[in-house]
Amino acid sequence: MTASGRAFEVGTSASLHAFHALPWATNEEGELHSHHYRVESVVERGELDERGMVCDLDALDAALAETLGTLEGTDLEAIRPADAEAVTVEILARWLHGALRDRVRAAGGEFLAVRVWETESAFGGYRGPV
Repeated sequence: MTASGRAFEVGTSASLHAFHALPWATNEEGELHSHHYRVESVVERGELDERGMVCDLDALDAALAETLGTLEGTDLEAIRPADAEAVTVEILARWLHGALRDRVRAAGGEFLAVRVWETESAFGGYRGPV
């Protein structure tokens, strides 16, 4: 990001169908249940590259599709970190950031934000440098 705090950005989104459970919930959320998530990835760069781009959108789209493909139809417990009780949208967003980070950096990105939409109006996210 530039000293002014301004950056260029590009992004893509894709869907994911996966399962999780929230052990502290007393309703159906406490049992294994599915969600149809919408995942957004937004790449930022302080200045455009020599092509006038933040990064190649095709490369970003392919990276997101491949990463989500590894999770499609799975129980997200498989990616739960030891320091979390469950895979929430925030935890999933952080995991996706880590899974996409190297490919985004190679494509020219400087920062990556990931948002995981659980419903049409509710999301969790994670943003950091790549």
